[in-house]
Amino acid sequence: MGTNATNNTRVDQIDGPIRVLVAKPGLDGHDRGARIVATALRDAGMEVIYTGLHQTPEMIVNAAVHEDVDVVGLSILSGAHMTLVPRIRELLADEGREDVLLVVGGIVPQDDAERLERNGVSKLFGPGTRTGEIIEYITNWAEQRRR
Repeated sequence: MGTNATNNTRVDQIDGPIRVLVAKPGLDGHDRGARIVATALRDAGMEVIYTGLHQTPEMIVNAAVHEDVDVVGLSILSGAHMTLVPRIRELLADEGREDVLLVVGGIVPQDDAERLERNGVSKLFGPGTRTGEIIEYITNWAEQRRR
């Protein structure tokens, strides 16, 4: 995976539909929530790429770069968020894609949530979050970047 310099222009401009990669990193085998969110985002007019279960950070970032996404949404219920999420953020930076909005859904203790938000996660969505709230957050983020 090499740096894709053309993506650096995306920081201040998103053309067309918002492109979202929804991923299930690690060994977590529960994807019902991720599928519900992916469907809701698609129904809201976003282009959604769902990578499926058991994805490594490298697989997720490779797909994000290849698909030229605006947003990476991670669904983690396994408790491995403090290992997997920072690695994904690091790999995105290595690819020159610091502009990608990184959001996480799942069960994350408050102390861990605060650490993740200080280290590049834009928003954490806990259990019971309405899909409309996720859609609104991503849409507002994208609107601030459109010219």
